[in-house]
Amino acid sequence: MPRPLSITLACALPLACASPAATTGGGSEAAGSETGTPTTGAGASTTGTPTTGAPTTGTSTTGTSTTGKSTDGLRPIPADPQRDGDPDEGYRALVNNGYVSCGIPWTAYSQVFTDAPEALRLPGRDGKNATLPYDKTAFVGASGVELVSANCLQCHAGEIDGKLFVGLGNASGDFTVKVGGSAALADLLLDDPAEKAELQRFVARLNAVEPYTQTLTLGANPADNIAAVLFSHRDPDTMEWFDEPLLDLPPVVVTPVDVPPWWHMKKKHAMFYVGAGRGDHARTMMAASTLCTDDIDEARAIDEYFPDIRAYILTIEAPAYPFAIDAELAAAGAEVFAATCSGCHGTYGDSDTYPNLLVDLDVIGTDAALSTDASQFAGRYVDWFNDGFYGEVSRLEPQVGYVAPPLDGIWATAPYLHNGSVPTVAALLDSPSRPTYWTRSHESTDYDPANLGWQHQALDHGQAGEPSADVRKKIYDTTQPGYGNGGHTFGDALSASDRAAVIEYLKTL
Repeated sequence: MPRPLSITLACALPLACASPAATTGGGSEAAGSETGTPTTGAGASTTGTPTTGAPTTGTSTTGTSTTGKSTDGLRPIPADPQRDGDPDEGYRALVNNGYVSCGIPWTAYSQVFTDAPEALRLPGRDGKNATLPYDKTAFVGASGVELVSANCLQCHAGEIDGKLFVGLGNASGDFTVKVGGSAALADLLLDDPAEKAELQRFVARLNAVEPYTQTLTLGANPADNIAAVLFSHRDPDTMEWFDEPLLDLPPVVVTPVDVPPWWHMKKKHAMFYVGAGRGDHARTMMAASTLCTDDIDEARAIDEYFPDIRAYILTIEAPAYPFAIDAELAAAGAEVFAATCSGCHGTYGDSDTYPNLLVDLDVIGTDAALSTDASQFAGRYVDWFNDGFYGEVSRLEPQVGYVAPPLDGIWATAPYLHNGSVPTVAALLDSPSRPTYWTRSHESTDYDPANLGWQHQALDHGQAGEPSADVRKKIYDTTQPGYGNGGHTFGDALSASDRAAVIEYLKTL
């Protein structure tokens, strides 16, 4: 039972788990807790940068082309109006509400799990949630059965050096195994027919998505594929679930993404690595409920408070680098960064700027799978989203390219690129040094402060050469489809000393 609850409940987070970019607005420190300060997470190619100086931009539009393509392959993404919300109410809803409205009956859960240790609890939680781990929520479902399910923090909280950060992308989630059958074993702990029915509904949903959600390696997230499967089974206007899919299902091969940090959302005009999430971001975020929300009234009730959740997310600040910084070297790196990186990734200091640029695929050169009609961004799923309930105020407009992200808190957001294929900033800025095959412990204490990222070991073989399943799933094999580590070679032109200076400067962001 621990495995289905700690891993497969994350299947309840189809869209929110893959939103590297989003909204505009300011923010302040997130709610502190035993589990640490606000966020850190991993996101799209989070360092280094294309081109030099200020990018060329075209006329802002919001059509499929985003903006008139500029001669240097950079396209500005325009802002859309957003609904206001109450950040305090948003935090309360985030950690207490049952927006993923199916799960394991409390009767079964409580027979297996004891109270969470203090270090895994969050402040401001009500009732039984006060003693649950940060990524689980207890609530009473529409049937009257008390349930436990995942919340957004299943993917959007994580640890560095033993400290939990709310909003940090979970870079060690395990989606490599099937778990629906294990979850079904909870039936042995239940007698009440209503509880059995709720469990059966939950297991049926897991079984529907599982064939399309298995990644090859720890930390790779299948959220975009999960969304595609769930869209396939639902009426876009009523949210009614159909056991037989209404749309062709996505490929079984999962296109992986690395979970980005929430604190980027205060700067970004579009959600998702491919700049797809436009219009009202709160409506898109609430698609995390698509696993279980089976009627339009329930969907609208959840939508009413998601602007508050978005407002809370906008208060999250990037955590400060916790180790020593060479101030002189960082100052030198700031000059190199301003000349070679700021045009795409923005400027930092008392008056931050961020250009919100989509970098064309032929310029950025990173793995193309996600940006070429993969997963939820294939045409039939985009139409499903845009033509139904979600499209009333939001829309998907995937682009052939990737958003150049802000670099606030980049030190904490390893691994890098949109698929998490590069373990450190040092390797990101020096593409020949990137390992083809690599592994890491997935222990939060194995941080590499010198190279900004995770301690790792380069290997001489990929997953095909590893007989042990437990060892194999820790191997990042960049020869696999969607897992490539090429592109973003802009740092290669820098001298070794300039790269070292830029790394030191990035520690200050």
